[in-house]
Amino acid sequence: MKPENMLHFKQFFPLFSLSLISAFAIAQVVEQQTPPPAAEEEIEEVLVVGEQPGPSLWKVYKDDHVMWVMGTLTPLSKNMHWHSKKVETVVAESQEFLREPGVKVDVSFWGKMTLLPSLIGIRNNPDGKKLVDVLPPDLYARWSVLKEKYIGKDNDIEKYRPIFAATQLSKKSIEKSDMVPYDSVRWVVEGIVRDKKIKTTRPIVDYELKNPRSVAKKFKKSSLDDIECFAKTLDRLETDLGAMRTRANAWATGDTIALRNLPYHDEREDCESAVLNSEMAQEHGLQDVKKMVQTEWLTAAETALANNESTFAMLPMKELYKSDGLLAALQAKGYTVERPE
Repeated sequence: MKPENMLHFKQFFPLFSLSLISAFAIAQVVEQQTPPPAAEEEIEEVLVVGEQPGPSLWKVYKDDHVMWVMGTLTPLSKNMHWHSKKVETVVAESQEFLREPGVKVDVSFWGKMTLLPSLIGIRNNPDGKKLVDVLPPDLYARWSVLKEKYIGKDNDIEKYRPIFAATQLSKKSIEKSDMVPYDSVRWVVEGIVRDKKIKTTRPIVDYELKNPRSVAKKFKKSSLDDIECFAKTLDRLETDLGAMRTRANAWATGDTIALRNLPYHDEREDCESAVLNSEMAQEHGLQDVKKMVQTEWLTAAETALANNESTFAMLPMKELYKSDGLLAALQAKGYTVERPE
């Protein structure tokens, strides 16, 4: 399938960023009842800077065939430069690089041309409503405080659906906390892969979107059950920014014990559920996409393990510790899984 005929799902649903394995790592935690920390307390956790090794690798093997798995984390310190000689060596000696899985929506060239005008205003609430009209008063009051702190004056965002307003707020809060996505780590690995001409596999679930213009128009008029998504985002930003820094430091310094013990709930899972449980998603058969992606990755992993003496893979850190996650599924199939200590 030609790249120009592919529309990333996250382009169609900006929040629905499917490096979708992150959606499998649903870590249930007790809702915190403590009040939001003061601004002075939020900066007590100093982010590590300079060159850091990151966490040790997980090992999955059967007989003499092994797959090394690197756990990723987001966000990380903006001023942290990742460098691991062990990872570089393992990648360079592998025959295949297994990327995180995802979903792509297949839209023809002309389908994209007709779709583009329909995307105008797709983030906005139906019927011209604003956040103050669709949110409970107490939730809107909390939003107003965080918006002022991290975004400032922005009248346009008040027209957004809660799910898209939450995405923008989360992005801005992380930027102002001197943290960034883990892309720099991925770029280093992919640079080695390109230099060594290593085979790259990304498990992809392809979905053909028929009549995308009609779908976009229907989505703009439909409602989403995204208040829970919005509330959980506020919860996290009010109470968890310090813990984000602690996790970022633990990842950078290779403190796997701290990473395992730190409670973590990714509010994006609530937001993805809001999309997947929508009438439109069910109408187009998207509610099972998580299971489809999981199956796709497991198939690719088993194929790589069968064909290669050494494979290198990347998965979100919290996925690695799940009792019902992807590595647990491989273990159930007879593979030995060794976690770093």
